[in-house]
Amino acid sequence: MLTLNNVALRRGVDLLFQEARLTIHRGNKVGLIGANGSGKSSLFQAILGHLDTDQGAIDLPDNVQIAHMAQEVPGSQELALDYVLAGDTRYVSVTAALKEAEASEAFEELAGLHETLDAIDGYSAPARAAQLMSGLGFQPEDAQRPLNDFSGGWRIRLNLAQTLMCPSDLLLLDEPTNHLDLDAIIWLAEWIGKYPGTLLLISHDREFLDECVGHIAYLYGGTIELFTGNYSAFEKLKAERLALQQSNYDKQQREIAHMQDFVRRFRAKATKARQAQSRLKALERMELIAPAHIDSSFSFEIRTQEKVSTPLVSLSDATLGYADAVLNNVNLTFLPGDRIGLLGINGAGKSTLIKTLKGELPLLRGDLTNGANLSTAYFSQHQLDDLILEQSALMHLYELGRSLGELPGEQDARNFLGGFNFHGDKVLEPVDTFSGGEKARLALALIAYTKPNLLLMDEPTNHLDIEMRQALTIALQSYSGALVLVSHDRHLMTNTVDQFLLISAGYVQPFSGDLSDYRSQVLPTSPSAAETPKSKPDEASARRPGKAARQLRTRIKTMDERMARLHRKLDEVNDQLAKPDIYNDHENPNLQTLLRDQLELQAQLEAMEAEWLELSEALESLEP
Repeated sequence: MLTLNNVALRRGVDLLFQEARLTIHRGNKVGLIGANGSGKSSLFQAILGHLDTDQGAIDLPDNVQIAHMAQEVPGSQELALDYVLAGDTRYVSVTAALKEAEASEAFEELAGLHETLDAIDGYSAPARAAQLMSGLGFQPEDAQRPLNDFSGGWRIRLNLAQTLMCPSDLLLLDEPTNHLDLDAIIWLAEWIGKYPGTLLLISHDREFLDECVGHIAYLYGGTIELFTGNYSAFEKLKAERLALQQSNYDKQQREIAHMQDFVRRFRAKATKARQAQSRLKALERMELIAPAHIDSSFSFEIRTQEKVSTPLVSLSDATLGYADAVLNNVNLTFLPGDRIGLLGINGAGKSTLIKTLKGELPLLRGDLTNGANLSTAYFSQHQLDDLILEQSALMHLYELGRSLGELPGEQDARNFLGGFNFHGDKVLEPVDTFSGGEKARLALALIAYTKPNLLLMDEPTNHLDIEMRQALTIALQSYSGALVLVSHDRHLMTNTVDQFLLISAGYVQPFSGDLSDYRSQVLPTSPSAAETPKSKPDEASARRPGKAARQLRTRIKTMDERMARLHRKLDEVNDQLAKPDIYNDHENPNLQTLLRDQLELQAQLEAMEAEWLELSEALESLEP
């Protein structure tokens, strides 16, 4: 299907690769990976004929049909469904000819055109286009909306739908998951699995690559090397190769020891719950792949404030939203050490919950209580827009340090930024010269510098490559504060959170399964059906005792874990209060803080124990 014969390719003055040889057979699905700037997107442009090779040739079969997703869509009054249908150029051509023939009453020509339309399955084209839009998260009424009505991210989804609508022998997809939520990514992976043609896929999402491809083309050092197997198989092979390099041996052993220690600590807490077992398997996989990343350019941690409140923040009988309610009857308490992933379709209210916790959205009803020592950091894509384009990374850090009263010295600032791969003169360059990935890394660096004890992250991996995603995963594993995470990156979610909340139909409820269970739930259910259940979760559960019992067991297990954390924290406070020296000065602020923490912890435990008893009694009434 595709052959690179001794190809050299430049982008401007930069030589991307030379003497590259690659053969991709018909029907192969290949993931194209490599560091940013290694030439992945430029190779796509060369395959499409938009970029000339400096040496060698790219050979394709005659009359091959290539589908390629554009990255931008100009606004217009064209209807969304018509835009998606335009991806099938044969359908557009035949239907246009049909209209002309009908207008001129060319009945003999009409008969032939109808036969052609039937031969290309044109009568089902509008239905197929609507199915593509539905799978990518659009509602039925969106089909008749003009492109001007959609934001940039939703226009990108329409581009993807148009690309998938195009009959093709070779499909080129460049970061198709960037503007998708988890539900749409799960649907897209399923669609790609059924695609009969040849696929070249650029992606930094390892789980998506694992599901979609059977080969990896690795761009590095000016070469392209093809590996058989998915991304996980490639990582293991890369790890074995690196293990043979003596110069990397010591660093490899330290990384493996770090991963093993994390697995051991988690195993000590693990129960037989499916969620815990699933996570344990994922962590064991992390241990295996760790050596593949020992040559990473990133090494950082996210520290927390020394003082912490318990709880950090609570929502009671809260209604969340903007002018109208988005989430109802929200009762949540976030404690130090909580690691929570938010699930739900796009628009369900995940970002609404996070913005409310950050304080950007006032409650419509109910109460929000912040702990006395709450320190919150919030990452979303608008953080990139808040960067001052004329300032350097170093100046951003200085300004932040000044606002926190902790102005760093130049070497300390350079060392800190170096962990995010900003080295040398790069820290002095203005941000407007940065790529999207570099801006995202700087935004993460600024958040890490604030030492939050509640970290709210809304799609942090957009624009990040695989190596940076791996470094972020390790940093979040070691982070001791509370984490609330929305991400379409399942690898990040699986390895950094230990409980899920499902946001659906205006309510927030515990999700007892893992991401495999969530995938099974997403695929057989249409987005419209998933968004509008016929009843509230509690009412539906009441009619299904088995499900109600499972939910109660999940809530009891979650409360057990939280009460265990509260008891540990109370023990720490009591140990401090047991030291005689602390009473030498009754005005000692540490003494006052400890006494206040002791009262708060005892009150929290009493309230949670009372609720635990109620739930246990309710569970007993449901079980035979």
